[in-house]
Amino acid sequence: MIDYMQFCTVARGAEVLGELWTPLVVRELLCGSHRFNDIHRGVPRMSATLLTQRLRKLEEIGVVERRRVEKTWEYHLTPAGEELRPIVVGLGHWGARWIGSRLRHEQLDAGFLMWDIRRFAQLEEFPDEERTVVHFRFSDAPVAERQWWLVVEHHEADLCRDDPGHDVSVLVDSTVRALTEIWTGDSAPEQEIQSGDLKVQGAGRNGQRLWRWLGRSMFAPTRMAQGNPE
Repeated sequence: MIDYMQFCTVARGAEVLGELWTPLVVRELLCGSHRFNDIHRGVPRMSATLLTQRLRKLEEIGVVERRRVEKTWEYHLTPAGEELRPIVVGLGHWGARWIGSRLRHEQLDAGFLMWDIRRFAQLEEFPDEERTVVHFRFSDAPVAERQWWLVVEHHEADLCRDDPGHDVSVLVDSTVRALTEIWTGDSAPEQEIQSGDLKVQGAGRNGQRLWRWLGRSMFAPTRMAQGNPE
C-alpha cells in the first residue's frame, strides 16, 4: 500500500486512488459492472487475486459495498465511491486531451476493446425488428482473442468469444490498433479502410450504420476535439 506519511488529504486520498489498478477498478464500477467476473473483464490483465484484494480494500474504507443478489455477490459504490466519478471521468478526459492514444503494441488489448464496445453500444440505434450479429475478426490478436461476436436483440447486447450460431449481419476484419484508434477518436473508419487495416461487409457503404450502432468511447469526443478525424 502507498503511504506518503503526510496528514494532507491530497496525500491520503492518493494513497487510496493511486494504488496500481485501483482507479481502473473504480472505473469499472462507475461504468456499471457489479459482478466480479464483469469487473475482471474490464481489467483482464489484473490477476483475480489482486482484484479481490483491491475490492476488499475499497470495501474496508467505505468506497464499495458488497451485496448478496440471488446466489452471487455484487459490488456497488457507496456515496463516497460515487463522489469519485468526476475525478475518474475527469482523468479520462484529461488523458484524451493531452496524451491521446500513443499506444505501444503491448498496450493494445482486443478483449478490453470488445468489452468496452459491448457496454457502450448505442442499443437504441440497432434495428428493433431483428437480431443483429456483428462478427469481429482481428488479424493480429492472440489466437484466443481473434474472433468475437456482438449479438444485439431486443435492446440487449451479448458479447461472445465462441460462434453463437446466428446469421452474421456485419463482418468486420481489422487490426486491433485500427479499431482501437477509431474507438478512441484517434482515427476515422474511412482512414483505416483506405489504409487497408479495416474492412467492413454489411451495414451500408463503409459500414456507415455500424459506426452509428457502436458509437465511440465516452472520451472520444474530447480526443476528436483536439483535431483528430471525425
